[in-house]
Amino acid sequence: MPDLPREVIGNATLATMTGGGYGLVPRGAVAIEGGRIRWAGPAADLSSAFAGWPATEAGGRLVTPAPIDCHTHIVHAGHRAREFEMRQSGASYAEIAAAGGGILSTVAATRAADDAALVAQALPRLDALIAEGVATVEVKSGYGLDHDTELRMLRAARALGRLRPVRIRTTFLGAHAVPPEYRGRAGDYLDAVCIPALRAAHAEGLVDAVDAFCEGIAFAPAEVGRLFAEARALGLPVKLHAEQLSHLGGAALAARAGALSADHLEYATEADAAAMAAGGTVAVLLPGAFYTLHERRAPPVAAFRAAGVAMALATDCNPGSSPLASILIAMNMGATLFGLTPAEALAGVTVHAARALGLGDCGMISAGMRADLCLWEAQDPAELAYRIGFNPLARRIFAGAGE
Repeated sequence: MPDLPREVIGNATLATMTGGGYGLVPRGAVAIEGGRIRWAGPAADLSSAFAGWPATEAGGRLVTPAPIDCHTHIVHAGHRAREFEMRQSGASYAEIAAAGGGILSTVAATRAADDAALVAQALPRLDALIAEGVATVEVKSGYGLDHDTELRMLRAARALGRLRPVRIRTTFLGAHAVPPEYRGRAGDYLDAVCIPALRAAHAEGLVDAVDAFCEGIAFAPAEVGRLFAEARALGLPVKLHAEQLSHLGGAALAARAGALSADHLEYATEADAAAMAAGGTVAVLLPGAFYTLHERRAPPVAAFRAAGVAMALATDCNPGSSPLASILIAMNMGATLFGLTPAEALAGVTVHAARALGLGDCGMISAGMRADLCLWEAQDPAELAYRIGFNPLARRIFAGAGE
């Protein structure tokens, strides 16, 4: 049996993201074998067992877990630049949706695109994330809103993971909006289209989690509850777009369901924070949408801190409310718009983002974890959230393989 690929990265500043902060190890080292981290710690403590392994001199560079984008909609067709113009003229998110724009305009374009087009249009967005070191990306469906297109979107998402060195986690978001043909009949849509499509996607192995949009322009808590019951029956974890535009009780619903995450959360309350803490539900903050939609009410970060709710950050990359394909800018926005510390921002795209996807094998630098790592032209981890429009990535390592 051939030896597994090995490497020791030495003279590095490690941000291990263990112990509730950066977990800094100055003059550290990481030993990698077979796509996993075998050892990490002070270089002075490196065992002689690693002598003779291929060595990389980091020159004091910062080494972190590779970022994780835990909430995206990168598989879709078309764009909504015209709606951007409408927003700049004063139209609200709800007004655009009522005029036939918003999610439903992307639904029409996505339904019309063939499989190859869906993949081809998603790849540049994915490549932009990879270029900033991202190693794991969650991809949602939800722009088909019919049986066949929802499954095609999930197949396209799986294809991305075969075409690029990246880990893809798929989320079924059939309850993203009520399609025009079922307007006013959300329950009928769930019964006739959404739940059957979920069952078919699960049977094909296309689904890692189930999501829904709990909002006045989408689905009520009782309707989401029916979908969550089906997800439980299939053994799938759930998450929820909750409290983005109003407070409907979605965060509490997610917490009661033991959801992996509740996402957006601008209108969440202290009671929601307490419920999420009790339910172990991660708060996924999406500053790109807050910025793009000109929102003024930020998520209750102080309440999440006080309750001990883990806070993840993501791009929410989508064609309408967050056309953002930069995890580094998401980190900066999380700090400048929501008041996260740089340490919270980095935890939000590493250890807490992993938890938001139900992943226990990434997001930290410690023995046994996947060797998904980034070497940065930086020494202080705060630099990653501090700069805007600057990419200091020196090297990305995916499953132990350098690039």
